[in-house]
Amino acid sequence: MTTYAALLRGINVGGSRKVPMAELRTLMEGLGHDAVRTYLQSGQAVFSSGHGDAESLAAELTRAIEKHFGFAVDVIVRDHAYLKAIAEACPFPAADLEPKQLHVTYFSAPVDAERFAEIDRAAHLPEEFRLGDRALYLYAPNGLGRSKLADILSRPRLNKGLIATSRNWNTVVKLVEMTGD
Repeated sequence: MTTYAALLRGINVGGSRKVPMAELRTLMEGLGHDAVRTYLQSGQAVFSSGHGDAESLAAELTRAIEKHFGFAVDVIVRDHAYLKAIAEACPFPAADLEPKQLHVTYFSAPVDAERFAEIDRAAHLPEEFRLGDRALYLYAPNGLGRSKLADILSRPRLNKGLIATSRNWNTVVKLVEMTGD
């Protein structure tokens, strides 16, 4: 059995894309997953599975959510080793920052620097971003809500062909803890 985190994109943040966490847990248990737990209401589920890999599990969960709830939700699934490696590879001094200042955007596939080459990084200082393994780290000292760089990084053109979903540092750390149990 491998322990994974499922990251659901864009649910329970307003609008009609409501996914009650209790229903999500029941749905995932019905797919044969064990030890299903959710974290917050914004789309994180931790589970154990003995079948499939991260990509096939994400596809399975995407189909099941659409069938059950009646709308599509993008899902990224990552295992504990990946989540831990992402946290440990953070290029910013996470221990010295407030969690609201640091975010990780998880991507469904690798990204290269060329995708973001047009962004004038110096124009957005002190905000910064760095790329990792299928991830982007964003330091936004005034928080994500005020970040002009975050707005630019979330443009559909920059993320074309990818599923991209962001989590604050508290959630990044909590998912490492939850998948490591």
